[in-house]
Amino acid sequence: MIIGWGHLEATRLGTTLVASFLASLVECVEALTVVLAVGSVRGWRSVLAGAAAALALLAAVVGVLGPALARIPLRRLALVPFHVVQLVAGGLILLFGLRWLRKAILRSAGLVPLHDERAAFAKKAAAMREANAGSISGWDKFAFSAAFNVTMLEGTEVVFIVLAFGAGGAGLLLPASLGAVAALLVVAGLGLALHRPLARVPENTLKFLVGVLLSALGTFWVGEGAGLGWPIPASASPDLAILLLIAAYLALAVCLAPICRLQARVVAEES
Repeated sequence: MIIGWGHLEATRLGTTLVASFLASLVECVEALTVVLAVGSVRGWRSVLAGAAAALALLAAVVGVLGPALARIPLRRLALVPFHVVQLVAGGLILLFGLRWLRKAILRSAGLVPLHDERAAFAKKAAAMREANAGSISGWDKFAFSAAFNVTMLEGTEVVFIVLAFGAGGAGLLLPASLGAVAALLVVAGLGLALHRPLARVPENTLKFLVGVLLSALGTFWVGEGAGLGWPIPASASPDLAILLLIAAYLALAVCLAPICRLQARVVAEES
C-alpha cells in the first residue's frame, strides 16, 4: 500500500528526526575538527568568517529548495507522481546509508582504521603551521578558504540528507531540518566551550547507527514507491515496517563484522 501525501506516522517523523540529527552530528564533528585546527594555529577571525560564510550559503540553498519541496504535496503535481518521488529519494538515501554502513562494518571488523579526531586535529594543525599563505596576524585568506571549504564539504552532505528526507513525503522536511540544526547547535556549542576536538564523541558508533537508519528509511521509501507489501499485520501501521527494517539492517551489520574480521584473518594467514 502506498501512503498518501497527508498520511504521516509518529514513527516516520521520529526516525527522520533522529537519523538527520545523527548524520548531521557526524558531519559537524568532522568539520569542527578542521575549523579548530586551523583557528588554533592561524587565528580565529578569518576561520570563523569562512565557516559562517559557508553556513550562510548552505542555509540559502535549503531556504530556496526547501519551500519548493514543501509546496509540492499541496499542488499535487501530476507530472511527478508521489511514488516516483519516493523511489528517487529513497534510492538516494539508501545508497548514502549503505555507503556509511559498509565503512562502519569494515571499521568494526578492523579492516579500516578507526577515525581518530585527535589525530586528525594534530595532522591538520601541523599542515597549517607549514603553510605560509596569508597573514596570521591580519586577514588570512588561507584560513578563510580552509574553513569555508571544509564547512561546505561536510555541510553539503547534510543538505543532501535534509532535502532527500523532505522529498520523501509531506511534513518530513521540518523534522529533518530540526535534526540538522540541533546537531549544528550542539557541536558548535561544545566547540566554543571546549576549544578542542570532540574526541570523546563515539563517531564510529554514530556512523554505524546512521548507516542502519538511512538504509532502513531508504529501503522503506523504495518499497513504498514500488507498491510493495510489508510482512506486517493488515491492522498495523505501515510505518511499523521501518522498525523491522532497522532491526534487520542492525542484525545483518552486527553479523557481518565478525565474518569480515575472520575472512581477513584467513587471508592474512594464507598469504
